[in-house]
Amino acid sequence: MTKYTSSANDADGTATGHSGIRTILQWLAEPPAPQPADELPSLRANLKALQDVGGTLPQRARALEGLYLRSCSVVDRLLPLLHDLSLPVPSKTRRIVRSVLDLLQMLADDTLALLDTPDPADPRRAPDVALWRSLNALAQQLMIGHLIAAPARSGAWQQLHQTFALARSRKLEAVIPNGVASSLQHVYHTAVLLGCAQPASLTAREVIFLATLFERFADRIEPIAAAAAISPGTFWIDPQRDVPAISCSRKLAPPTTVQEGFSCVLLTSLLKTKIAQLEGGTPARSINLPDFADTPAGIGVLRRLAGRWSDSGKRRFQRRRQNHRTVLSTGIDGLWQLCQQGDAANVELSTWMITNESPDGYAVMHVSGKTGTLSVGDIAAVRTGGEQNWQVCLVRWALSENPEHLELGLQILAPTAVPAILAKPSGALGTEHLRVLILPEIPLLRSRQLLVVASGALPDKQQKLILVIEKGNLMVREVKSTHIDEQTGSVDIVAIEPDENPF
Repeated sequence: MTKYTSSANDADGTATGHSGIRTILQWLAEPPAPQPADELPSLRANLKALQDVGGTLPQRARALEGLYLRSCSVVDRLLPLLHDLSLPVPSKTRRIVRSVLDLLQMLADDTLALLDTPDPADPRRAPDVALWRSLNALAQQLMIGHLIAAPARSGAWQQLHQTFALARSRKLEAVIPNGVASSLQHVYHTAVLLGCAQPASLTAREVIFLATLFERFADRIEPIAAAAAISPGTFWIDPQRDVPAISCSRKLAPPTTVQEGFSCVLLTSLLKTKIAQLEGGTPARSINLPDFADTPAGIGVLRRLAGRWSDSGKRRFQRRRQNHRTVLSTGIDGLWQLCQQGDAANVELSTWMITNESPDGYAVMHVSGKTGTLSVGDIAAVRTGGEQNWQVCLVRWALSENPEHLELGLQILAPTAVPAILAKPSGALGTEHLRVLILPEIPLLRSRQLLVVASGALPDKQQKLILVIEKGNLMVREVKSTHIDEQTGSVDIVAIEPDENPF
């Protein structure tokens, strides 16, 4: 960590200020550390020192620009390390992420402060540059917080809204500063759209995927009057509130305050077109989508997003607050063993508190026991009280404020499941046998059975499937998949029906 000393011979502090600036600039001239996380303490120390040292305004602006660019490089190097996080995030990783979030907050505040000393002749102190960098740091802060399923920092959304409002008041929202590829408005809209995508319902890879997607297509949203935000896919923003954009499907904009509104109808239409192209075999790159769109999880998140922005999103059932315990297990293999062997299964179980419930799901908070590898999109099962059956659920969202805290939203898929073995031809390797779960049809809700398999285990094309069920008697079933009901990064859920023409 860089140390700063004062000079007793410089009573006016001039030499001390120049010395401090030189120390910062010298550190910036050094090569970066091999591990990006090792850069974080020095970056934060230098930013803090820059607030206290003297030096001329051009010198300080130069040093701040260097620290900003170095910080962006460090964040870019760290992001790939956060792609495959399981929940709850380990303490070491969380400390690194928290350090990054603190660094981005300092950058957002310090770059915005340059508005107090603008100089048209100095590009580093141009108002559009200061506002763009502050907005970008805040947007990055929100996105990285989503990666670890952490709630946004208190005041983060309000600061983002108000920084953009400041840019608009200066008529700079459409400006693209030198050295960057997007306008201030584009940066803001990208961050807002990610908030509209319900990031708590996304894995880390899905968050990064959608952030990249919105960077490319954020210009498809349409500004509208907040009062006109009444149809599915429309949202409104109150710059005075510390919340992301609010869907009109959940709450209409109050008429007594000033809000902004926008529509995602065009963007949703574009997403549906892209989904159809992907389903038709078009590679993601050829239609300007990130490579992740070629994976089952990628196309699955696009389907969920397009569906979410297309319908009313109204809750079918009211939630009831609860405080009783339940036991939970996750993963296809664990659930398969529980359904096959019952209490004799050697499966890791954890205890959770049900905080609220409705006929179609639960919100639960971890109490004790190892959760194992867990992420949004996993299959899970819960059993409460003296019940014999395990309810099969899908993890829809997750929140984790610290390593000891984890909350999940569970959607009930079926009241029980039948364990089966899927015989899958593997070419020269013979036949591969996969553990799968068969979910029964539910009258008035679902007319077909569902098959839960590991993500990517089934071919894209519909085909005959051979299922072996061994519970009591051995039974072989020939079925065919009719359509994909759900795809996540962990599982594919497909509707099946008997194959009446086996050959």
